[in-house]
Amino acid sequence: MPVHPVERKLTAVFGADIAGYSRLMARDEVGTLARLKACRVIIDEPIASHWGRIFNTTGDSVVADFASAVEAVQCAVVVQAAIITEKAGETADEPMKFRIGVHVGDGMVDGNNLLGDGVNIAVRLESLAETGSIFVSGAEAMPEPR
Repeated sequence: MPVHPVERKLTAVFGADIAGYSRLMARDEVGTLARLKACRVIIDEPIASHWGRIFNTTGDSVVADFASAVEAVQCAVVVQAAIITEKAGETADEPMKFRIGVHVGDGMVDGNNLLGDGVNIAVRLESLAETGSIFVSGAEAMPEPR
């Protein structure tokens, strides 16, 4: 098979999801969907205002890319604060809480989608984040110049 060139770009990837979403859906699908929509209103605005672009959503997850790692992290902080302040998705028994991962890495452009290790790492970081927190990958130590 011929190998087609792949467009790549360096990007800051922001991955977010709701902790315990499957359990919430199993308990109350309609109510959980309504709560998710309320949260998405709050999440989508900061992503756009920090010059991010949502390129993938599935269920409760949102994956966005940013040209700047600073903007991606600032957006994550704003999102977590807004979810608490706005009490988005809250019910009397259990608020919706997000986990967010941010990673700067290489992505392969496929139309409006991004794929590749940089995206996968951001999503894995999100799954490692504590409920209501942001997990950011660190820079690898650079070797000392000779």
